Amino acid sequence: MTICYFTATGNCLYIAESLGGTCLSIPKLMRQAQIEIADDAVGIVCPVYAGEMPKMVRAFLAKANIKTDYFFFIYTYGMAYGEAFAHAALAARAAGLALAYVGAVRMVDNYLPIFKMQQQIEHLPEKKVEQHLFAIRRDIESRKTTAVRITPAVKLKMAVYQAAAKRILNGDTAQSYLVNASCTLCGVCARVCPADNIRLTDKVNFSSRCEVCYACLHNCPQNAIHLKREASPARFRNANVSLKQIVAANDDTDKA
Repeated sequence: MTICYFTATGNCLYIAESLGGTCLSIPKLMRQAQIEIADDAVGIVCPVYAGEMPKMVRAFLAKANIKTDYFFFIYTYGMAYGEAFAHAALAARAAGLALAYVGAVRMVDNYLPIFKMQQQIEHLPEKKVEQHLFAIRRDIESRKTTAVRITPAVKLKMAVYQAAAKRILNGDTAQSYLVNASCTLCGVCARVCPADNIRLTDKVNFSSRCEVCYACLHNCPQNAIHLKREASPARFRNANVSLKQIVAANDDTDKA
């Protein structure tokens, strides 16, 4: 089994590794000229952003040549996952794949404009992550299938979420981030960014490829990067995942 994942704060990396098999970082795969993946089972693990998958995950599905008899999609989410299942089914179909199974695990929601991280962490036990993860792992091992119905009502909801996504998932978003005087130019922000959107000179420079994943904000050792409007200054990283692991998943080792 091969699992391709996209992670910013470690939630999806934790889920991917917990499911077993070979885990591959989508940001690293996307830096290859060609992506060829063949296995008896192939899955995607990614977060829900504005009711669907991250932009890079959608681009990955369009680019990759995946050959498998069992293709599955596992989302992580905090508040709701909207019509993310329908997006997965349609993106799979466009890539020439049949979506056999799709599931979701509710975890800490790290969307800083709305959620206070400390409160999210305190309420994490209520979400029963391990219980849901166990059920999903059992489903995949037994090759369970799920059907995703895409009705006119679902399509209408998808259009509403996509309109919101266009506003929220903006490539220029990071250019409005604030970097305060506690920044030491350590470079962690650049190394955890899955989109290679950050360069260091005498300051932190943001480009226009932002995935709005907030990896740079959540993983900054000095808590130096902030939004103009955020629910609280607290930050989050999955307790089972180290900063070193997130760097290993997202760092572009070829950049200058």
